[in-house]
Amino acid sequence: MQNVLFVLLDGMEDHPHPELGGKKPYEVANMPFIRKKASHLHWTTGRGYTQLFLNEFWSGHPPDISRGAIEAYGLAMDMSEGRIAFRMSPAFIDGKNVKWAYGVDDMVDDLVECVKENMYLLDDCNPQIEYSVHGRSVITMEYPYDIPDNTPQAPIDGPYVPIPGPLGEMIVHIASEMDGLTIYPWGIGKVGKLYPPHECVKHMTTVSSSLTALGISATLGHKIQLVPDIEERVKIAREALKRGHVFLHMDEVDEYSHEKNAKKKIAVLEKIDRLMEEYFSDVDNLVFFVDHGTSCVTGTHILMDVPFRTDIEAFKDGEMVELATLVPKLMEKRK
Repeated sequence: MQNVLFVLLDGMEDHPHPELGGKKPYEVANMPFIRKKASHLHWTTGRGYTQLFLNEFWSGHPPDISRGAIEAYGLAMDMSEGRIAFRMSPAFIDGKNVKWAYGVDDMVDDLVECVKENMYLLDDCNPQIEYSVHGRSVITMEYPYDIPDNTPQAPIDGPYVPIPGPLGEMIVHIASEMDGLTIYPWGIGKVGKLYPPHECVKHMTTVSSSLTALGISATLGHKIQLVPDIEERVKIAREALKRGHVFLHMDEVDEYSHEKNAKKKIAVLEKIDRLMEEYFSDVDNLVFFVDHGTSCVTGTHILMDVPFRTDIEAFKDGEMVELATLVPKLMEKRK
């Protein structure tokens, strides 16, 4: 089988952690299968956000489209002329600061219900909303208000910037009902230029729980499947690999880093390793890659060089590979 499985361990790189004797979580994690099966370790340049990395990884070009519009594509939402996409994430606001809310799944049902009850405030803007995991959502609408360009960008907390118009009214109203918890926009924008994928990965299936990964894949013309459960995601990826190349995205690694929970990050990496051995031990052409660092110390992304491991003999061990050329070179040497 010449089909290739690409597995993104999202945000796996990290800072050395004081509770781990100065080691990084992935250095502590027991991942014997990945380290042995994909024995060739190489490096490339990370990007600040997943969408920036993936678009260049798959196409050779940085994206020319906002995060909100990317995720709208992944949800097959209306992004026709004049419509703007808003990536909405849970956050606590107090009139002075925006603190992005991670690890609040116990409050998500109430938050989503509160959002639904307040959507009437946007009726004049012809809104469309789709909900995702962890209380996140995407709203597309016709919004004739000037959007500030200095709003905080997740996952970095920052000063509270009021949003003009009915969306701002809705944000404040939800916060008043949820003890400061609300949804707050970032990655706002319209559709820009779309780039085709490298010819060698034109036929690809993406299996992910992340709207970002699914959205990038949708803009590239790849098939996409939204699968929240990690074990079910692996099973579906195994079946899809029989029909073509597969991109399997493990967003949980990044999520636990944002929660600053090194133990959960280690545990999910070890779980992924066990699942890889169970479902892909008989498969060649495996690529495990990382898009950026996410610190379990600070909870924020780290712009840094990132590792990738593979069983494909395409580069010298330890070689630094240009991101835009990485995939075509790997595909040329696949078994």
